[in-house]
Amino acid sequence: MNAPVSTHDVSLMPLPAGVSLGSGRLAVTGALRVFLRGHDDARLRAGISRALCRLEERTGLAFARRPDSEYAFAENAATATCVIDCAASGSPVPILGEDESYALEISSTQATLRAPTVLGALHGLETLLQLLRSDAGGWYLPEAKIDDRPRFPWRGLMIDVVRHWQPLDVIKRNLNGMALVKLNVLHLHLTDDQGFRIESKTCPRLHELGSDGHYFTHEQIREIIAYAAERGIRVVPEFDIPGHATSWLVGHPELASAPGPYGIERGRGIFDPVLDPTNPKVYEILEKFLGEMAALFPDAYLHIGGDENNGVHWSANPGIQAFIREHRLQDNAGLHAHFNGRIHKILAQHGKQLVGWDEILHPSLPAGSVVHSWRGAAGVAEATRHGFACIRSNGYYINLSVPVSEHYLTDPMPSDIPLAAAQEKLVLGGEATMWSEWVTPEIIDSRIWPRTAAIAERFWSPREASDVADMYRRLQIISRRLEEAGLRHESYVDPALRRFAGDTATPADLAALRMVTDLLEPVTLDPRNETQKHIDLLAPLAGLVDCARSDNPAARAFADLVDTALTVKSASAADLAALTQQLTGWKAAAILLATGLCERSPRLNEALPLIQALVAASEVGLEAVEALGAKRMLAAGWRETQLAKLAAAAVPHVAAELAVIAALQQLVAAAAVGSAPAQPGSCS
Repeated sequence: MNAPVSTHDVSLMPLPAGVSLGSGRLAVTGALRVFLRGHDDARLRAGISRALCRLEERTGLAFARRPDSEYAFAENAATATCVIDCAASGSPVPILGEDESYALEISSTQATLRAPTVLGALHGLETLLQLLRSDAGGWYLPEAKIDDRPRFPWRGLMIDVVRHWQPLDVIKRNLNGMALVKLNVLHLHLTDDQGFRIESKTCPRLHELGSDGHYFTHEQIREIIAYAAERGIRVVPEFDIPGHATSWLVGHPELASAPGPYGIERGRGIFDPVLDPTNPKVYEILEKFLGEMAALFPDAYLHIGGDENNGVHWSANPGIQAFIREHRLQDNAGLHAHFNGRIHKILAQHGKQLVGWDEILHPSLPAGSVVHSWRGAAGVAEATRHGFACIRSNGYYINLSVPVSEHYLTDPMPSDIPLAAAQEKLVLGGEATMWSEWVTPEIIDSRIWPRTAAIAERFWSPREASDVADMYRRLQIISRRLEEAGLRHESYVDPALRRFAGDTATPADLAALRMVTDLLEPVTLDPRNETQKHIDLLAPLAGLVDCARSDNPAARAFADLVDTALTVKSASAADLAALTQQLTGWKAAAILLATGLCERSPRLNEALPLIQALVAASEVGLEAVEALGAKRMLAAGWRETQLAKLAAAAVPHVAAELAVIAALQQLVAAAAVGSAPAQPGSCS
């Protein structure tokens, strides 16, 4: 076995805690067999079967099966290609803090996977699948030795199924993606102002009147929990109270702090409706509902939200303000803490631990509660300073449409606020958050994946894993694995563009439209909320912006090409030719659309300013490349003129913007420097 390798030698994500590669290889052929040594159960065998199925689909090989269609296992270790040695089952439904470690050793004759629990074995199988390679000699696994374990025990993805309903198939395929990158908590945001997305048999008016008919039945929830548990994933439900509560009040207006009637909200933002903590009926309903949910969800943790209660209705209610004075609660924050204390007791009676967003933190917050921080590193520091376990989501809001590098370089453990050793132990991990204001079941995968794989690495891998360029390299590879697992982050784009373009679009039109779309990114969340505030949650999300994705590989590849061309004293002819080819292709595609399809497609015509901007930006880039190649003198003010053109091209339209402006600005700056005459007294 060779010495430990750098991250550039592997394409794994998340990176293991320890990995070394050798020069040998283990052939993967149709004769592959698995032997189970030690613990053997249905969950482990199901995980092995899923792995073998994915191997078959990628390689085209067919592995031996028994007459009942199950995969045939080896009869002994000596005849096996892979030996899986698992010591114990672990909890049938995963629990926080289970041992998830594994060790994988691959020689030229056999792969051996050892794990103390089935969870570790499932993680090891995902690593094994990612190691698969091919060349002229066929499929193989490289000689390797891996010792791996997660850095944090809580590694989650929150999916908001409220703002836009996300049905069962969306949840299942995203669970597949989570398992692939070793995330282990699915946090389901089930209630909010815009909907009540779970059946309640004790309080049926909640889902009957608050859901528009879109909700999970108990049977579907059990199906999700079982599907997740098979893949080593916990399911934590969230029922947002006392604020974000409009959907509760549609069926039960008597629980509100202000007179009704109430209707489901159709817009985005923070709304005033809130439960009345002074009303005994509130606790009667919550005792029934939370008891029902505690029985349905086996996880030890239940999330109560608790965020963004603006207090408007509390402040306007004389009876509520009198209650605050009579009970010496001081203010609305004290009333909120009083409410949380009551809820904590209800949950404790059912064996559940309370989880809530930052706003639940208060001197009277009961011990054992978990603070879910969305507002920053200071929230993590403050919660742990008071002895509360903490989960971090600040920095992992994937709905913001910021570069994935920003998420990747954010650590659950604050880097700018020192934590004592006791505080560090209280940081359980983190969650990526997929708020669903701007996603539908068609779009959602593209907003989660592959970018969340980089966040998963931050939660699993050593803190020292921070090479952004290599992260992007591996992210492109893991994106293919995610497709194999059923995610639709790539496959949805072309059908959506065909629908967007209309029936008159030719193959050339569609190719040009895809090229242009791959150079666009959605604007970040706040600008989109502002510029498209007229679009409510019932409107279709089928615009060009909904086909554009953050961190598009095409735009990033162009930026890399520019960097390569400009890192040497004089850009090579080949580099300049490649840049010219890219820019010429963009310009031609944009002109084809502007002079053709835009005139036939009302929907595309709305995006005409973006297309015209790409023409202008491409022309600026071509002029800069020509200047770099010719090393000619440029007219006075050329740089400022070209940068002004790029600034104009950077203006967003239809909530999308060109993703290549920064790289083009680099080209202009380099061309201007290269053409400047030597200054008096300078070396030439």
